[in-house]
Amino acid sequence: MGHTAAGVASPGQSAALDFALIGHQESWRAAADVIAVLRGPERTPIPDDEIKDILPWIPPRTVCHVEIGSMIGTKARGLYIDSFIPPDRLEAAYVHKNIARVRKAAACAINAGAKIVSLGGFSSILIEGNFDQLPEKHDTVFTTGNTLTVAFIVQGIVRMCALEGRDLEKATLLIVGATGDVGSGCARCLAPTVNRVLLTARNVERLRRLATELESDGVEVEIATDLQKFSAEADVVICAASLASPSLLLGRIAPDAIVCDAGYPKNLSPSAEMPDAKVFFGGLGQVTGGMRFTPDFHGVLNRHPFPDVVHGCLLEGMALALERRFEPFSQGRGLITLERVQEIETIAARHGIYLAPLYNADGPVEDALHLRDGMVERMNA
Repeated sequence: MGHTAAGVASPGQSAALDFALIGHQESWRAAADVIAVLRGPERTPIPDDEIKDILPWIPPRTVCHVEIGSMIGTKARGLYIDSFIPPDRLEAAYVHKNIARVRKAAACAINAGAKIVSLGGFSSILIEGNFDQLPEKHDTVFTTGNTLTVAFIVQGIVRMCALEGRDLEKATLLIVGATGDVGSGCARCLAPTVNRVLLTARNVERLRRLATELESDGVEVEIATDLQKFSAEADVVICAASLASPSLLLGRIAPDAIVCDAGYPKNLSPSAEMPDAKVFFGGLGQVTGGMRFTPDFHGVLNRHPFPDVVHGCLLEGMALALERRFEPFSQGRGLITLERVQEIETIAARHGIYLAPLYNADGPVEDALHLRDGMVERMNA
């Protein structure tokens, strides 16, 4: 495929950049589509079975330029860098190889002169709390983007409760993957609002520490490492576990429970049977000031049913670039507070970056009227 995509300058040729985004594809279909664009329309697409052989040999590299617009008229320029982590190699057995890929992608961003870099998907999970594993940074700062992700998850829960006529203050909230950066951030933001909090994760000591922290603020908290103990009791569920594939089975679940799948890759298994649950994909924002890819990767890098929708982890770096605040806003595990979430929400909203319209695997959750009214409210805010 050559060193660079058509129309994408190599790092040494790039002008000063505001941001860089590091990501990877969550499915083989998505990876194949990225490779097809890089190779150009004149070349015959590579068969799917060959993609699985080729992808592990593609080094991290710049895929395209990205330009994002603000509602106040400013713009920020950046790059999307794909680490090309194979979708079936996210398990612990590949952690060292995957960290090496993220390091190489980070080096691409540093060499390109990016001022701030967002770590998307498993890139942030691999590095969170271990930023010393990144290469020498010079003038480049890194953020996991998890604080804005938490903001959009929480906003999505509030929005879904409003759509369904639910009283969040009476809800029993279950957070799956509660001790991770995103899960614990959601717990801190929502625990004071709901009636009861259930936390589940693999590490019981981390669960106990988080429970103690929340209980010190007067919150009723229960913990368990066995998800099935809690799933039937919750009517609001946030799935934020670090899973290598969509494999989560909630088991018995409360009728009409609201379920936010905030994983990348998605947490919920396609075989999960929750016929009455109200499921939506969380942590996503929409850029209302416009976003442009060169070459054009619309519909490939942002595979969503609405325009200019991006994961919050990547949007955090873009929002900070528009704000001209080049700082490591989200670093480490367990540092996300309600105050920090409100701060990044304010920054994002100032530049026209809002909660994306809610949707799930079946399509939009909100009807056209809600979407129109929501857009009008945002434009008039």
